[in-house]
Amino acid sequence: MTQATTKNWLITGVSSGLGRTLAEAALAQGDNVVGTVRKTIDVRAFEALAPGRAMAIVLDVTHADTVDAGVEKAVSMVGRIDVLVNNAGFGLLGAVEETSDAEARNVFDANLFGQLNVLRAVLPVMRAQGSGHIVAASAVGGFTGFAGLGVYSAAKAAVDIMNEALAQEVAPFGIKVTILTLGIFRTNFASSSLKQTASLMDAYENTAVGKFRGFMGQLAGKQPNDPVRGAEAILKLVASDTPPLHLALGQDAVGVMERKIAGLQADLAAWRDVSTSVVFPQ
Repeated sequence: MTQATTKNWLITGVSSGLGRTLAEAALAQGDNVVGTVRKTIDVRAFEALAPGRAMAIVLDVTHADTVDAGVEKAVSMVGRIDVLVNNAGFGLLGAVEETSDAEARNVFDANLFGQLNVLRAVLPVMRAQGSGHIVAASAVGGFTGFAGLGVYSAAKAAVDIMNEALAQEVAPFGIKVTILTLGIFRTNFASSSLKQTASLMDAYENTAVGKFRGFMGQLAGKQPNDPVRGAEAILKLVASDTPPLHLALGQDAVGVMERKIAGLQADLAAWRDVSTSVVFPQ
């Protein structure tokens, strides 16, 4: 069973990428979308998508004060928030050893603390409503670590666990949570939204890190997943009365998740005796 009522969306990061495509798809089905942008120059272009139903607010998810003010403005515009899509963030390419403190903190600020800032601002609204659906954008790198994306993967893994706990915490208030394990979409993630560490160590050139750097450098325009179809899948998710806690988007995402689950099950089975040997004897 699905719901067909008009919804009010708050989507962070709608200037480009999957966030923009999702906003366009939600608007196309008649919903209202408040989208966040970081530059004032992007406001007019977004609102022109559907005058009166597409509304833009300027905020930086890493600054809690602008988030609070932005969410307050969003509520004043549309009255309620039915769907929050915590989408804003960026990737960082580099070995763990190559990553500086500042680079690591920036990745966690955008991908983890940015989502947390938005959650803290939106949850009082949804609790008062007694309903809402929070969609957290994560990635295959949040489900399993990738050489060359170690710190970014750690930030997305934190997003996964935080939202798993959140789902338990907010269920009594009628709020649903879904974590998107995104595969590689044909957006600007592999180009302008992907940063590289300032340090590039020769020691990693011929390792998995170096190979992954080369792979990402040739990926733009060849990513396997279509953001338009990804947006359609998210619309189906949000329309469902029984959305999943986890939703993989992309055959690549499904494959990564299946391989890790199989590996975990194999390790548990092979080492079960050792794992259970540490309990106190009866």
